[in-house]
Amino acid sequence: MSGFRWSRWLGVMLKEFIQLRRDRLTFAMIVGIPLMQLMLFGFAINSDPKHLPTAVVIADPGPVARSFTTALQNSGYFEVVGQTNAVDAEGWLRSGQVQFVVTFPAGFHKHLARGEAAPLLVQADGTDPQALGGALNVLQQLVHREWAIALANGVAPPQAAPIALTVHRWFNPEGITSHHIVPGLLGVILTLTMVLMTGLAMTRERERGTFEQLLATPATPLEIITGKITPYILVGFTQVLLIVMAARLVFQVPLMGSVWVLLTGVLIFIVANLTLGIVFSSLARNQLQAMQLTVFFFLPSILLSGFMFPFRGMPVWAQWLGNALPLTHFLRLVRAVMLKGSDWLAVWPHIWPLLLFIAVVMVIGLRSFKNTLD
Repeated sequence: MSGFRWSRWLGVMLKEFIQLRRDRLTFAMIVGIPLMQLMLFGFAINSDPKHLPTAVVIADPGPVARSFTTALQNSGYFEVVGQTNAVDAEGWLRSGQVQFVVTFPAGFHKHLARGEAAPLLVQADGTDPQALGGALNVLQQLVHREWAIALANGVAPPQAAPIALTVHRWFNPEGITSHHIVPGLLGVILTLTMVLMTGLAMTRERERGTFEQLLATPATPLEIITGKITPYILVGFTQVLLIVMAARLVFQVPLMGSVWVLLTGVLIFIVANLTLGIVFSSLARNQLQAMQLTVFFFLPSILLSGFMFPFRGMPVWAQWLGNALPLTHFLRLVRAVMLKGSDWLAVWPHIWPLLLFIAVVMVIGLRSFKNTLD
């Protein structure tokens, strides 16, 4: 056995570089994933969200209410989307249209004029505790500043009691992080396993040469696709059962809404991921490439969906990208059902984007799959 030869080593190394250059998908992953991580973590990820949509209920109009509303808007943390009544504001909070509702109750300015503690009520959507921290700190500062201005302008008498700020965290009053994370894990796990298992199963058949058997059958591409994804739907529901049981028994996550609404949303989400796995399998030439495509899709899904970081903290372009991902809408759906008790009508804005995603990906999948069979 001859010793180590640099010429042979150089030949093996050059061969590997040539093979890597020919594998365009792998080369794209080597370059694309670091760039994607740099862009997302550098520009899109923000754990201190600002411009949070806020509704204002002014049952007692007056100078302090007007000044405080202006201060909210100018703080940068709140974006006042409108003034409304208490009933509509609650509906906006439940539907996720607003993050905060600031209420000046009847008699607010009368309490100030008497030197009494004027009550100021703030209702916050507590499904994502991480999104509230910075805004609530700024809110407390605004309350102290507006009270000082009221003293200086004579709206409140000297030695008056400060404004009594009361914050109610709806849907997660104790701010328990697991109530936010565990329902989200349901979507994250389904995304990874459904896309990956489908992609690997299809490319495995191509590697083994069993696609010729499909060509010999009278089955249409639609029949082949739906027939192959159905077993994985059952696998997905098995995962859902285990996760929901663990969420209820181990982490005490509430299930406020209908189980049937939740299961319907889960079914639609599973189908969306399985159809995407079919597309990846038609693009990949082997199982390694199918796994690479899955990772390339999974990374932005977990970062831009609102699972790890507050969705409203991302810039507008990142939110547009996030809204194109099925995981984003499923997270909103599952948290709305489990934590808010939302019904069919309330979760429909999260269902139709998933149905649209399925329709678009199914058309792409049928065309690419038919080309593969041909």
